[in-house]
Amino acid sequence: MITLLFIGLVGGLITGISPCILPVLPVIFLSGGAQAARPEPDNVRAVDSRNRPIAVIRPKRSARPFLVVAGLALSFSIFTLLGTLVLNALPVPEDIIRWIGLVALVLVGVGMIVPKFEAILEKPFSWIPQRAVGTDHGGFLLGLILGAVYVPCAGPVLAAITVAGATGKIGGETIVLTIAFAVGTAVPLLIFALAGRGVAERVKAFRVHQRAIRIVAGAVVIGLAVALTFNVTDAIQKAIPDYTAALNTSLEGGGTVAKALGTSTQVSQLLTQCETSAAQGLTTGLENCGKAPAITGISSWFNTANDEPVTLASLKGKVVLLDFWAYSCINCQRAITHVDAWYSAYKDAGFEVIGVHTPEYAFEHVADNVKAGAARLGIQYPVALDNDYGTWDAYNNESWPADYLIDATGTVRNVTIGEGNYGHLETLIRSLLTSADKSATLPAQTSVPDTTPTDPSQTPESYLDSQRETNYVNGQLPTGTAAFSDTGTLPNDSFGLTGTWTIGDESITAASGSSTIRLNYMASNVYLDVSGTGTITATVDGKTTTYPVSGAPNIYTLVSVPTAQRGTLTATLSPGLSAYSFTFG
Repeated sequence: MITLLFIGLVGGLITGISPCILPVLPVIFLSGGAQAARPEPDNVRAVDSRNRPIAVIRPKRSARPFLVVAGLALSFSIFTLLGTLVLNALPVPEDIIRWIGLVALVLVGVGMIVPKFEAILEKPFSWIPQRAVGTDHGGFLLGLILGAVYVPCAGPVLAAITVAGATGKIGGETIVLTIAFAVGTAVPLLIFALAGRGVAERVKAFRVHQRAIRIVAGAVVIGLAVALTFNVTDAIQKAIPDYTAALNTSLEGGGTVAKALGTSTQVSQLLTQCETSAAQGLTTGLENCGKAPAITGISSWFNTANDEPVTLASLKGKVVLLDFWAYSCINCQRAITHVDAWYSAYKDAGFEVIGVHTPEYAFEHVADNVKAGAARLGIQYPVALDNDYGTWDAYNNESWPADYLIDATGTVRNVTIGEGNYGHLETLIRSLLTSADKSATLPAQTSVPDTTPTDPSQTPESYLDSQRETNYVNGQLPTGTAAFSDTGTLPNDSFGLTGTWTIGDESITAASGSSTIRLNYMASNVYLDVSGTGTITATVDGKTTTYPVSGAPNIYTLVSVPTAQRGTLTATLSPGLSAYSFTFG
């Protein structure tokens, strides 16, 4: 528990000084600090019967800074730990808490500016016994609302709390970690609020013009609500380098949080070391990455005898490649051509592949969609549907694609993340096969073209939804149905919309016959992930091609040229088609 408290406090302190907290600081300074300034002491005196002053009554210092920060820390902790669990059990949108909080934030801001409106807001709560609290009034409520709408950077501690809450794995250790994290985050915010109160008490203008300060504070609260609504805060955070990244990395190193929660073992530490090297792009040979964790939490299997489960224990004596993939991931599709070739070449020599399909999108949870995707890719080896992320978590995996090479004794000997370097991995496979069976005769090394993109200027993957999009020309895509107009010239590596679209959490759906996406890209191949029944009409360099679309989400190649080039693609989707992402090659 001591370790958990320390990790939680340190993680919270790092978060409390991170760039992600900057947008909320003006509200903390003004509404939590400056608004709590004591009035001029000389204005309040005790007098005797002859009206002679006998003492100066110094007003008590307001507790408003403590109330605002306490409310923020409390609501943030509750919503982070329990929000997802509660919302999943209710028939309400997943972002309902955020929208209620934003509306409440605007109402509170208006109440600060217009006292009569504030009285109307408070009337429904008049039955609650209250005492006069002066400038403390409403501080705790403001903090509660702030905690509901503002989410700071997700470092290792916050990520552990969020995952525990979302999966219902809430125990005493997680609660202790959450409380410690909330306290750690609150400390820098409280210091800032107290600084605001101190400045206001020392600068006469703040004391004399309390009404004006209240109005400005209300305007800042409304401004924060607007900024959060239109994700202006994201732009602020992206523009400022994360000066706390190194601190978070140090805290996370060696699986510190997992060890503190009791979910880490010596195996996971060794795996983490191998994964860190792989993530850094370091080419490694055969290593000791610890005993391979069991394949766990699988909802169903296919490409096995009678679709029965496969265990690593049953494959002892064989060399196994555990391949994490998702069927609509273009990076995975390019890598699978190599994995499938290895399976065909070496399966008779004691080599086995298990494709662990861990979904990225909601539609990738559907077994029939995955089977259809695997069939299109020609996958013949066993596939495990890891819909609950059980095996993904057991291997501490974070990437699609990712490969874990396991030797005949059940030890992970190499971790490869992402595309490329296929020749090196095949050499390691051959080496382990020879070690497992000295008499084995291996066929010649496979010859499959490596189509991994190598151009650093290639356009990055572009998600088409309200939650993850990064390259939309006008910033954040708004949720709901809306009409979009042509934005003119597109900046490099961005896309724009025209016509009517329905924007969702994972995709955009054409709602009119003129629903069009314009994309400024740098690539030799452009792929669009689309579902539904209809057509895509794509125009590139004056040439128009129509592509029929039918069924579950699938990747359609809209551009394919020999070498990478800068170009503009115009794609019109017939009504009802849903687009998920652009990927490039």
